[in-house]
This record gives sequence, C-alpha cells and structure tokens, in this order.
Amino acid sequence: MDAKEFVANWDALRAELLAAFMAPDAASEVAAKVRAMGLSAEQSVQMQGVLDTVVKDTMVALLLGLDGEASIGDSQQAFTITDEDGTVIQGIEEAAWERFHGAAGQ
Repeated sequence: MDAKEFVANWDALRAELLAAFMAPDAASEVAAKVRAMGLSAEQSVQMQGVLDTVVKDTMVALLLGLDGEASIGDSQQAFTITDEDGTVIQGIEEAAWERFHGAAGQ
C-alpha cells in the first residue's frame, strides 16, 4: 500500500462516518442528536457541511501527526507506518494534503 491508498482509505472512512452521522435512519449517537435538532432541509445540508469539515480536518490532523509533520497533543514525532507486508508507507503528508485540500478534495 502506498500513501495515496492509505489516505484514500481514511477518506473513505470520513464518508462512512458522515453517512452514519446524517442518514435519517442512522443509529449513531451523532445521528440521534442531529435528528433531535429538528433541522429544516437547508439546515440539514449546512450541518452536513459542518460535520464533513470537522471530520476532514480531524483526519488531516491525525495523518499529519502520524507522519511527524504536526503535533499530537504536546508531542511531535514521526511514526513508522507500515502495511501488513511491512512496507513503510511514506509521503503521507503530501497525499493527505492533496486528497483533502488539493484538487482531489475540491
């Protein structure tokens, strides 16, 4: 697995989480809280945008923290991320930036 695939998997998780938060029949605690707000259709779209941004920013912060390019709490250090074959996944920062903020993230 390379960095692009690794980051794409995180982006897929972002989409899954967003669906679990916003689907009308979703069973997540977040979905229940959103439903309890009684939002209009327009407000629901706005809420989905807010939640998407929150999850996206969280994913980028986690990925950059694991890559050593940002701190996690009070500590900033690089971690070695490997796939199940032991291949080191390199270039996470660049792949994350492109996926979530570059042309791919638009």
